[in-house]
Amino acid sequence: MTRRLGIGWTVHGDGRRIAPGEVVAPDERLGWPQTIGVGVQHVMAMFGATVLVPTITGFPVTASLFFSGVGTLLFLVITAGRVPSYLGSSFAFIAPISAAMNQHGIGGALGGVLVTGVALFLVGLVVQRAGVGWIHALMPPVVMGTIVALIGLNLAGSTTQAMVDVPLTTFSTTLAIVVAAVLFKGLLGRLSILLGIIVGYLVALVQGQVDFAPVGQAAWVGLPPFHAPEFHWNVLFLFLPVVLVLVAENIGHVKTVGLMTGRDLEGSYGRALMADGLSTTLSGAGGGVGTTTYAENIGVMASSRVYSTAAYWVAGCTALALAFLPKFGALINTIPAGVLGGAGIILYGMIGVMGVRIWVQNSVDFSNTINLMAAGTGLIVAIANPTLDLGGMQFGGIALGTAMVLVVFHLMTFIARWRGTEPVPADPDGEPYESAEPGRLG
Repeated sequence: MTRRLGIGWTVHGDGRRIAPGEVVAPDERLGWPQTIGVGVQHVMAMFGATVLVPTITGFPVTASLFFSGVGTLLFLVITAGRVPSYLGSSFAFIAPISAAMNQHGIGGALGGVLVTGVALFLVGLVVQRAGVGWIHALMPPVVMGTIVALIGLNLAGSTTQAMVDVPLTTFSTTLAIVVAAVLFKGLLGRLSILLGIIVGYLVALVQGQVDFAPVGQAAWVGLPPFHAPEFHWNVLFLFLPVVLVLVAENIGHVKTVGLMTGRDLEGSYGRALMADGLSTTLSGAGGGVGTTTYAENIGVMASSRVYSTAAYWVAGCTALALAFLPKFGALINTIPAGVLGGAGIILYGMIGVMGVRIWVQNSVDFSNTINLMAAGTGLIVAIANPTLDLGGMQFGGIALGTAMVLVVFHLMTFIARWRGTEPVPADPDGEPYESAEPGRLG
């Protein structure tokens, strides 16, 4: 039973140190004091990004932390302890949640998160049985890169107001993040988002932009503010592109962990997707944002050489404990709009460029008219961000941009192969699609 749950760890060496050239494997652990220390590092690495998503979208921070912790523990159990990973808040949800909140409040947004989780779980079931070849056929690199890029670029307009209203706070936050990313080494370098938010917060505090009244009114200990989902067909399609992004993130991260640990984890792709799908479903059912595997925590493993899932159990339990501190959640909610806008400049830009990185890493040929037109139409529609009402359902820029790139690419490919008018790669015999290496975003 302990092996099935992935909790039957053996102690690595003397439990206190790691010899040169060695690593602590997923099914090993150091002594509990050392393991707790590494687990706390994982909490610090995920913290800035995980709390930023609910803060930006208006979701309760403590509820999102609660489901982040629950999701991480579920992930470890479902993957039988083979894949050390933390599930934090996904930035891909920011745009659809914000749009749904404007129309139907938090209940309508949660319905979209829940449906996304169910869809991701079903994709995981198919991948577990049929592999990932069909995903590569549906979303070759030019399509996947465009979908990731258009989500980030679609969000650009949400930072405009902060830049105009409180430019000092906004750009101080942005500058602090970029400086911290290259000024510090190791864990501090990976905490650049968190450090930038702290600096921006201090700048806002000096200018009197922070209101501490809600912190004083909040209790020290209490349940997270759970919410029930509502389902509205007119917003559900806003969330479907997120499923495609989560699939790419999960597969890319699991593959990276496999390379780092020297283990073949291809058989765990389906389980990882199902676990993240279940985590996102539970989060949507109770008041949290959607989750995804976190590259920040993969970076902690790379630097510490500790791949033990025991450390992730510590991190998940710590997130659960923080969720029961309402005063802590109230403090996070005092982060002013200027700080969020400054962080958004970096985060949304990085999401956009991560899509470009998928193109570069997979040598997408933009001299091919199919690739050029498919990517261009998808990006322009997403940036223009129209809202179309069709049959009582609303489709925003992200959903329409995703549909455009999929339709344009596959339609042009079909016609080109039929007519022999455009060079296209031969999918069955070509190089398999390689997911982008994870960046420092969740």
